Amino acid sequence: MDMDAAPPVQVARARRGGRSSRDQGAPQPGPSGGFGAPRPRQNDFPLRILVPTQFVGAIIGKEGLTIKNVTKQTQSKVDIHRKENAGAAEKPITIHSTPEGCSSACRMILDIMQKEANETKTTEDIPLKILAHNSLVGRLIGKEGRNLKKIEEETGTKITISSLHDLTIYNPERTITVRGILEECCKAEAEITKKLREAYENDIAAINQQANLIPGLNLNALGIFSSGLPVLPPAAGPRGAVPAVAPAGYNPFLSHSSHLSGLYGVPPASAIPHQHSQQATEQEVAYLFIPTQAVGALIGKKGQHIKQLAHFAGASIKIAPAESPDVTERMVIITGTPEAQFKAQGRIFGKLKEENFFSAKEEVKLETHIKVPSTAAGRVIGKGGKTVNELQSLTSADVIVPRDQTPDENDEVFVKICGHFYASQNAQRRIREIIQQVKQQEQKHQQGGAVSPHHSK
Repeated sequence: MDMDAAPPVQVARARRGGRSSRDQGAPQPGPSGGFGAPRPRQNDFPLRILVPTQFVGAIIGKEGLTIKNVTKQTQSKVDIHRKENAGAAEKPITIHSTPEGCSSACRMILDIMQKEANETKTTEDIPLKILAHNSLVGRLIGKEGRNLKKIEEETGTKITISSLHDLTIYNPERTITVRGILEECCKAEAEITKKLREAYENDIAAINQQANLIPGLNLNALGIFSSGLPVLPPAAGPRGAVPAVAPAGYNPFLSHSSHLSGLYGVPPASAIPHQHSQQATEQEVAYLFIPTQAVGALIGKKGQHIKQLAHFAGASIKIAPAESPDVTERMVIITGTPEAQFKAQGRIFGKLKEENFFSAKEEVKLETHIKVPSTAAGRVIGKGGKTVNELQSLTSADVIVPRDQTPDENDEVFVKICGHFYASQNAQRRIREIIQQVKQQEQKHQQGGAVSPHHSK
């Protein structure tokens, strides 16, 4: 039996093909065998650890008594994912509780494994392995590895972190391995989890601030914030945009491909009022500028990352050649539907955060250019700059329509947008809406003699 959580009803249905969850919150197993108290709150930050498969039986104990004792003593909920990684040498365990409860449960599990190792004469060390979403790991490591070194020095442990090359879009977690005596490992766990939790809470706060910017988006199923967090507390999603899978706190499995189709709570066309449905399928081009030193990370080993990203987003992603050897920024050309733009740009913002191109407390802000017909540029600016000023205050992005641009061969000019991911997306959507309105007006006027929109200075 899979000893994973007895999750909320919707999750149980999604995973178990319609079986509802019973005995929720009771200390005995639910339908999928989770033990312990009800989950404390929706956006709790669980501790996830990896344990050798041979110790899983001892951790559960006869008739589940050992794990029941752990959950009772530590006031936690412990999910042992026995079916994850079929045939693998290690299994993940998720512990939901207060920070102290998570640490106590972790200590008890380490104790159980040590005792079992002694009884079965297992000689090799049992390190503590903590799983953490990649988007949080950069801030745990700190600039030049300072945070990690400090934890090692203070706790007398040796800490290593699995390679970025082991990550895929579908497996966003890194393994943090802590070696030392049990007492030291427990101290290190508390410090590591504290750092990860701080990073997570900062990201959730940033997302909550921005969640209302793009109406109609189902933020819960996204998986691509500038933080890279796969799931959010329900408060962050707009009302009415119910995800296919209910958010159950922080759950890395929800970023799996099967949930990506639920990116939008409603079709992208209806995300913006007055938008016509054919626009949803229209290909858009955006020019995103990234630091030159980030190009390698975006491309990935043998081009793997950029290929995965293009496939995930359903967009074409090309990096323009450098105009000269000393340029500080490179242009990424993204072509795709509005939904593909959202996914691709979101992942790129997230990648720069993960790879520490921006410091822990710094929001990732990038410049994006989009082309607008020269006839629409005046409308984007508005009379006396009114529209562009409103755009900036509504979206909190800087929007600049450079004056005296010579339109290109398609009679288009650039609009520059600079801001964090949500601000930039919101500004892009609103500008595209203005372009659409101008195009529609021009089509209407074509029969009765065109009236050109006024250009304001």
